[in-house]
Order: sequence, then structure tokens, then C-alpha cells
Amino acid sequence: MTILTEQHAEKLLKKVIAYSKADEVECNLDGQIGGNIRYARNTVSTAGEQSDLTLAVQSTFGKRTGVATINEFDDASLEKVVRRSEELAKLAPENPEHMPVFGKQKYASSKTYFDSTAKVTPDDRAQAAEDSIKPSKANKLVSSGFLEEQVNFTAIMNNKGLFAFNTSTNVDFSVTIRTEDGKGSGWATRDYSDVKLLNTKKASQIAIKKSLGSVDAKEMEPGKYTVILEPAASVGLLGRLTGAFDQRQADEGRSFLSNKVEEGKKGPKNKLGQKMFDERVHIYSDPTHPIAPSAPFAGNGYPRNKIDWVKGGVIKNMPNSPYWAKHTNTEYVPRGGGFMMAGGDESLEEMIKSTRRGVLVTRLWYIRALDPQTLLQTGLTRDGTFYIENGKIKYPIKNFRFNESPIIMLNNIEALGKPERINGNMVPPMKIRDFTFSSLSDAV
Repeated sequence: MTILTEQHAEKLLKKVIAYSKADEVECNLDGQIGGNIRYARNTVSTAGEQSDLTLAVQSTFGKRTGVATINEFDDASLEKVVRRSEELAKLAPENPEHMPVFGKQKYASSKTYFDSTAKVTPDDRAQAAEDSIKPSKANKLVSSGFLEEQVNFTAIMNNKGLFAFNTSTNVDFSVTIRTEDGKGSGWATRDYSDVKLLNTKKASQIAIKKSLGSVDAKEMEPGKYTVILEPAASVGLLGRLTGAFDQRQADEGRSFLSNKVEEGKKGPKNKLGQKMFDERVHIYSDPTHPIAPSAPFAGNGYPRNKIDWVKGGVIKNMPNSPYWAKHTNTEYVPRGGGFMMAGGDESLEEMIKSTRRGVLVTRLWYIRALDPQTLLQTGLTRDGTFYIENGKIKYPIKNFRFNESPIIMLNNIEALGKPERINGNMVPPMKIRDFTFSSLSDAV
């Protein structure tokens, strides 16, 4: 019962709504079913399947709101969770920022569900693991990986006429492959809505090549370098950037999008409409994207459509809340389900070939914020960092700690490649000048 049809979900939620005595009631029904397989030291260690179905009921009296959840679906349990949410609402303090729920909405068509992913079997997972483990063994390397696929659905209904429903599928794969002595390490990740696009053998070959190529890494002096960032190396920084796109934080002076207005003078509180990045920077969200689709509605049931956040380097839109939109007399703009960054025509190989002296970075990890006003971040390179000289990879180098802001990064673009899906987003490889490496790390 964990994955319901639209008709079944609608029928169940109508029953829940009928129990309500509140001024407003909103129900969120979420279910998932999926499986996974994990391997380490070239051997499968765990495998399993899981399923879940949860109902959350939010009841509101005036400006008092209470929420209760349950995973039992007989009539008595459904009525009980409604009553519990109503009791909590009556005990809650008034929320001065309360906004009414939305009425009936229209949604774009987004292909988030693929039958191929929903039909993955334990044998399929075992074969995918074997396709990664076998070439690792053949090269006398040690592989560790994780594969997980899920089918999810979400349904939202309220007593003002709104009903939203979406079913989605997703498969995630990651593998780390090391040399037996632990001196070389390679890594690769893939995620798709359609499992037919996943080839664990091909992804593992990339990790194998990086593992073998990263043995006996040499030290390089920290400093500013031209870097070529693979998508896994830039997605974390870009995610920190897009995650900080919030109108309220900007208006209240708490973000990099805040405008400093002199005391006694009037002016815009945020940087909407201002150019902040290289003119090639185009970041947007699109729930109908063919490779990285997402639900066509936000968690409150409001429609999501394609929207530009940055275009031509200019801040085009900023997400907010219904309350803040009303408070500032602006349009309500919900967050997107994921972000896409437009790319360019250069391949990774062409970027390397055009680099006189630089660093190729497989991925960044352990990213932590240093300054919200400048979005300065710190973290480490990992699983394959290489020195480039005169258009060729010269040798592997020890990992660096970096101190860098995605704002500066997106102003120092030299080249962009074709976007690839990673973590549900679309990110191009990038060639960036003057990327700051602050110190060395002995970790492989």
C-alpha cells in the first residue's frame, strides 16, 4: 500500500478532510518503496528493501496551527490523527505570519516516473554491483559502493479545493575504488530518474582510471590556480549559492544578496536585477527538465514552473514565502525542485588541452561555510587531484584545502562544458581561474 494511485490517494484524503472541524485543514500523504545494495572490499556486505507511507494532517483555527502524523490508515486512526492535530492547534500560540492555504491549482506536466526504475529487482542490483566489482578485482583494486533506487509519491489536499499528486523514481550510485596499499583513490557517482541510463561498469572504469592515476601524489604549494572542476567538484558550492537565494534573508541584511543602504536613505534592500556574475552564468529551475525532472508543485501545493534565478549574470528572481511576498508587496516565488546551470561547448579534454598550468579536481567534500555575507566556503579535494601542464595531465598531486566563494568562482569563468546530472541537478564542468587553495591535506 506504500505507492498509491492518484485515485486511491484522492479518495483517502477526501475521507480525512471530511473528519475535520478546523477552519483550514491540509493533508500531506507521502509514500516510498525502494531497495539498495552495498559492497566493500570487493564483496557485497548488505542488501535490502524498505517501504513507508505517512500521513501528516495540519489543522488551523484562526492563526493557531497544529500538525500530527500517522502511518495507520483504518478509519479510526484517520479520525484520531485529525483530532490530535486539532487539539495541538488549540494549544498552539498564534502565528503572526500565518497565511491561508491555497485553493485549486493547475500544474505543468513533468515526467518524473519511469517504469524501468520501479521494476528493479534484487538480481538487477546484484548485477549492477558485480559490474563494478569485477573490473576492480581485475585491476587488483579495492572497490566500495552503494546503489539505491526508490519510487516515491506525494499527494496534497486541503479543504479549499487544492489537490496535487506526483509519482517519481530515482536511482543513485556511487563508488570509491582504491589501490590495495591505499595510496591511490578514484570515485564516481551517477543519479537518474530512469535506471536505463545507469551503467555501473562504465562509471567504475572512470573511478579505476583515477585510482591508478593518483598513486604517489606529489606535493604542490598552496595558492591560486586555474582549476578544472568536474561537476562533482562544483555542485556543492553551487548548491550553497542557490540555497542562499532567499528574499527575506536579503531584505533583512543577512545574505550576500543584501544591499547596504546608508542610514536615512532609501533604496532596494536586495540585489534583484543587479549583475553579480560572469554574463555566461545562467542558473534556473525547470520541473519538466528531461534529465533532471522534479515535482511540478512545492510542498505547500503551489505550482512550480520554469524560472530563471540568474541569467546573463543578473539576479532575475529570488524565492520567498507567501507571508514575505505579501509583506513586501511582491510576487510569491517558491523554491525550485533542483537547479540547472547552462553550460558551453568545451569538453573536459579540451579544457585540459587549453590549460598551460592548472589543477584538475574530481570532487570537493566536507564543505563548510565561513562567511554568509560573502558565501566564503572551505573544504577539501578528494579522490583524484591532478596537476596539468602544457595541456596534459602531468602527475597526481596531494589534496588541498580550499577557501573560496562561489560568487568569486562564477566571476572567474574561463570555460564551461556540457551540463551533467548530479544530485538531481544539472551542472557543467568548469574551468576557473584564480581558485584559492589554502593548505595541503595528507588524506588520499
